[in-house]
Amino acid sequence: MQLSLKYLLHRLIDYAGLFPPAALDMTTAVRNYAAYCSGENAWMLGRFIVPVARLDEFALAAKGILPDGGWEGDEYWRLSASSGTDLAADLGRIAAFNQHYVTQPYPHQEGLAKIDTIEIKAEQPAGIEAAVKLLPKELIPYFEIPINNDPAELVKVIAAANARAKIRTGGLTAEAFPTAYELARVIAACAEEDVPFKATAGLHHPLRGKYRLTYDADSAFATMHGFLNVFLAAGFAQFGMGPELLVEVLEECDANAFEFDGGGVHWRGNDLVLAHLRNTRTLFALALGSCSFNEPIEDLQKLGLL
Repeated sequence: MQLSLKYLLHRLIDYAGLFPPAALDMTTAVRNYAAYCSGENAWMLGRFIVPVARLDEFALAAKGILPDGGWEGDEYWRLSASSGTDLAADLGRIAAFNQHYVTQPYPHQEGLAKIDTIEIKAEQPAGIEAAVKLLPKELIPYFEIPINNDPAELVKVIAAANARAKIRTGGLTAEAFPTAYELARVIAACAEEDVPFKATAGLHHPLRGKYRLTYDADSAFATMHGFLNVFLAAGFAQFGMGPELLVEVLEECDANAFEFDGGGVHWRGNDLVLAHLRNTRTLFALALGSCSFNEPIEDLQKLGLL
């Protein structure tokens, strides 16, 4: 595998197996994540995504599965919690969860886990500002914002709060997928304001194309964005590419158009060197949420990239 691709994919996928279209039960999702943590592709794995309302259910399913800290005491599961309608109550539950799972006395009989990020829906600047006042400093917020209209104002508010954006890139219907222009516009806005972001939903496949919306045999097909397209567009945006050309990156369907080598990645005369890719992934385009960990990997293997 080319080093440039490894930079791009490192800890990329936040596992959201509890969410549609997979919608797995908690026990299955927890066991899957444990298997991924010890698998050969663990280097691509990010956080486990869990709704705050299901933390008690998570605790039961994870009993006997969570790591105990290891010899160095630094082995633990990183979790991201999705908030409901009562943020104050959710923050209390997160604090209690972390108090229990982070401060256990050795030998950590129940295992170690930590919620270090929270995902909050916000449609108005006032909602973001109100939420920030409640958040503890040790919890990193991602604000999921609508992008069908110009998100510039919301992105500016997120920047002022030193927070992060969450961009929904698909769903269970064709209408849930933003246009390439809408996606390019919000990525460019985040780049301009230096706002880190994560993308979620509909990014199971590396390249833009037509795919099944669900895992049902009679599922409809729709044009979906590719995660290589999205994260490479983010890299290009961070280093000055405008929305018009970003749309072309997002609409690229030819796998051969993205060339990965030991020095970086190249797309139709545009280059991202290794330092750029590392900067993009560590400081700007941080993760994608996917209800499948295997499907993105299998598609990369079919393309001969893994």
